[in-house]
Amino acid sequence: MLFVNSDKIKSKPLPSLSENTFLRYFSFAALYVAQGIPEGLFWYAIPAWLAMNGKSPAEIGSYVAVIGLPWSLKIINAPIMDRFTFLSMGRRRPWVLFGQLGLILSFLSMSLIADPLNNLSALMILGFIVSFFEVSQDIAVDGMAIDILPVDQQARANGLMWGSKTLGISASVAAGSWIMSNYGYFYAIVSFSLIISIIILVPLFLRERPGEKLLPWTKGEASKAAEKIQLHSWKGIFKSLYKVFFLPVSFIMGVAAFSYSVGRGLVDTVLPVFTVQELGWADTDYSQIFATANLISGILGMIIGGFLIDYFGKVKMISIYMSLLILLACAMSFLKSFWQNDIFVTGFIICFYILLTFTNIAIFASAMQLCWKRVSVTQFTLYMAISNLGLAAGAALMGQLKGFLDWQFVILSYIIFAGVMVLLIRFINFEKHQRRVDELEIKYEKQN
Repeated sequence: MLFVNSDKIKSKPLPSLSENTFLRYFSFAALYVAQGIPEGLFWYAIPAWLAMNGKSPAEIGSYVAVIGLPWSLKIINAPIMDRFTFLSMGRRRPWVLFGQLGLILSFLSMSLIADPLNNLSALMILGFIVSFFEVSQDIAVDGMAIDILPVDQQARANGLMWGSKTLGISASVAAGSWIMSNYGYFYAIVSFSLIISIIILVPLFLRERPGEKLLPWTKGEASKAAEKIQLHSWKGIFKSLYKVFFLPVSFIMGVAAFSYSVGRGLVDTVLPVFTVQELGWADTDYSQIFATANLISGILGMIIGGFLIDYFGKVKMISIYMSLLILLACAMSFLKSFWQNDIFVTGFIICFYILLTFTNIAIFASAMQLCWKRVSVTQFTLYMAISNLGLAAGAALMGQLKGFLDWQFVILSYIIFAGVMVLLIRFINFEKHQRRVDELEIKYEKQN
């Protein structure tokens, strides 16, 4: 009989993210689902629910603008995450855990609002806090992706990540609207809090790099790769960010992303109010169609979003997507006589959000490629902060435009912001930008 000394048997840890392609894709997809759940509820399901209960476009627009503010302020969080971390647990993983845990607790706190329809102030305040932790998680996950993903996996990963987020959004919009209509606001919030709680297991058990600690009291040490790229100076962070962001191509990308996001924020806020209050839909009708659109776009984004970017190029695909979005907005505005045709409106919503999802994937991949590795997280977050400032501006703009324009022209105004994006994207030259970044890198190494 063969006897085995159990003292010599050691459980083999799971591969780290840096070692395993499947775990990288799986982790980023799961964490983006966790972002999609509160976004679907707070940006879409709850605005439709508020519209169904008689709240004005201005009130709804103000609510969406407030919960969107943390996304605009995320550039404050990013340098902190670049400057401070607990390297023995990973460069980004401690911040991912912080954001996910805060998201769980703040999400649960939303359930404590007894009468949200008559207490919009509390809904805005707690929604702002949830968004803050969602932002923290988002920054940390993006930072981990930039650190861990090989360059040739970035486009495909962005397709998978954004597709997963849209699936989370669609699921929370469809199920959240149904639960709120049939059981109430409290049960909708608590149900999705449980799902977010389960997702925290992903960063809890998967290391960034081999040899790192799972938890502060377990064995492990900081990896050499993480120590090499960790920044230790506020001056170095902001000086490098200033140099790379104000390179011509980088700056143009920031302006283009802002204009694109204003248009997207406007449409995102217009559609639930327009369909409920102008067309007479129930909030659940819009939510189900929106969820279907996001389900389709999410699946397509995961399957072919990254592939199309790799094959045809980022600039070309963004130009095509934006041109099609402009045509759709014009058709919706000018064909007012078809508004009572549910198939026409449903087709518009589905096509519009498929194109938006594909555009978002291309913009994310473009922003990653424009980043200088030494300040990639802060630079990437700056692009995203600018974009989310645009989303909040677009949401707030809806109430203002509706005050003196018919719905037809509110929808048509989207083409102004999309047109700016189409114009500016033609000036994005990745090769030229990379040469300038390489020059910055050479100067940095000589000075240090």
